[in-house]
Amino acid sequence: MAKWLLLVHTECTDPAREAEFNQWYDKTHLPDVLETPGFVRAIRYVNTDPEAVPGKFLAAYEIETEDIERTMATLRERLAKLKEAGRYSDLLVRVSWAVYREISSLTG
Repeated sequence: MAKWLLLVHTECTDPAREAEFNQWYDKTHLPDVLETPGFVRAIRYVNTDPEAVPGKFLAAYEIETEDIERTMATLRERLAKLKEAGRYSDLLVRVSWAVYREISSLTG
């Protein structure tokens, strides 16, 4: 099974509501995304050097699939349905996202 990593840089539109944003992201959005077939793990980080790269937050999603195009299409379809269902936050701004294929792995 091929392994992939989806990296998503995000911002919160209202710094005064950042706690609400993080609550939604951690308790609603991550579980919703992980229901997408192939998505196996999600981790979030906060940027400690915002001048280095845009986006205060980073979400990293581990994916296992032989058909990344289909998996990402399924994710886009799910996200559209979640927006329609009101499970998306108006506080989210996606700065960038990119998919990477694993080429090597080591553990220490």
